[in-house]
Amino acid sequence: MSTEDDDLSMWDEALNEQAEAREAADDAGDAEPVELEELEAQDPALTGEEKRKLDAILDIPVTISMEVGRSNISIRNLLQLNQGSVVELDRVAGEALDVLVNGTLIAHGEVVVVNDKFGIRLTDVISQVERIKKLK
Repeated sequence: MSTEDDDLSMWDEALNEQAEAREAADDAGDAEPVELEELEAQDPALTGEEKRKLDAILDIPVTISMEVGRSNISIRNLLQLNQGSVVELDRVAGEALDVLVNGTLIAHGEVVVVNDKFGIRLTDVISQVERIKKLK
């Protein structure tokens, strides 16, 4: 028997195991629905005055930006940059991006592509307490 035949038989075995596993999963039965608790609002209902104050700020535009990384370089090196130049950033490849609103870090995320456009999926939102600590 040649090594090619051995390779084919190994593939056949693997495909058969995969098919058997699928059949076993299908035979295990349908999933049963689970009753979930109703979610309750964590904040008490807003008063009319609070809603009016909130409505006043909801339409204020803010600038949201995503930061891949940073680098400090001298003006001499900056002036020498041209097409094809590479600037090393302070991030490791695959590390989460920073999501900034008006220059303030509010979350971390990862790049996604939706309908041929870039977007960001938030993976970690910074708590209000942590944001306030960074302001001090």
